[in-house]
Amino acid sequence: YEKQALKNINLTVRDGETLGIIGATGSGKSTLIQHLNGLIPVTSGSIVVDGVDLSVKKPDYKKVRSIVGLVFQYPEHQLFETDVFKDVCFGPKNLGLDRKETELRAYKALKMVGLPDEYFYQSPFDLSGGQKRRVAIAGVLAMEPDVLILDEPTAGLDPKGRDEILELIKGLQETGMTIILVSHSMEDVANYVDRIIVMNKGSVMLDGVPKDVFAHYKELEEVGLAAPAVTYIMQQLKQNGFAVSTDATTIEEAKEEILRALHRAD
Repeated sequence: YEKQALKNINLTVRDGETLGIIGATGSGKSTLIQHLNGLIPVTSGSIVVDGVDLSVKKPDYKKVRSIVGLVFQYPEHQLFETDVFKDVCFGPKNLGLDRKETELRAYKALKMVGLPDEYFYQSPFDLSGGQKRRVAIAGVLAMEPDVLILDEPTAGLDPKGRDEILELIKGLQETGMTIILVSHSMEDVANYVDRIIVMNKGSVMLDGVPKDVFAHYKELEEVGLAAPAVTYIMQQLKQNGFAVSTDATTIEEAKEEILRALHRAD
């Protein structure tokens, strides 16, 4: 009954890029990202994170986990302290930092995720779903990682909470942080990432910028995925005789392309 979770993956994540990882359930997405900070040990091949080789006999896990921060799906389930500020202090405190530095990092992280000061000393369990998610992300940001991995960051949130998390991701991008975003939402991926990896049966099926990956929408459908709705709209317009490019992957890009087509028609 043995099953190989990852096969023949050759992948480089560049500094400052936002990488999207998509794939159907069981495609190997979670296994892949858990290898990137040593939660799952390397059994074959090699993984090197900022010069630290995780495939050696005794890897420097502490250093790697200070470089790569991983936010699990439903991270608010991991909140446990009596107030928000203590919860966010937990990570840096375990790095062995003194109280002043620990609290400074916690405050900075909570401001980064946009949580107002009046919530700092409330129980995290009294917050909304989106606020809890932001606190959980702040707990990872307080470790000051160079790379942030977000596994389905908008899962289970209402529209308001979802928008809050997406705005947070946009803000983190502007700081130049390297972000790896795992998502089932093709619209989120199309709007926020520079590059997409499509996983299928433990291997990388496609690797490229959004417009190139979503051009393979029929192949994506064959493995249980889909392109953003915009892709299908543009393809349908093209088939109906409108002189539009089908490269658009976001609503804004589609709007501009349709306006250009109408202007040319005039």
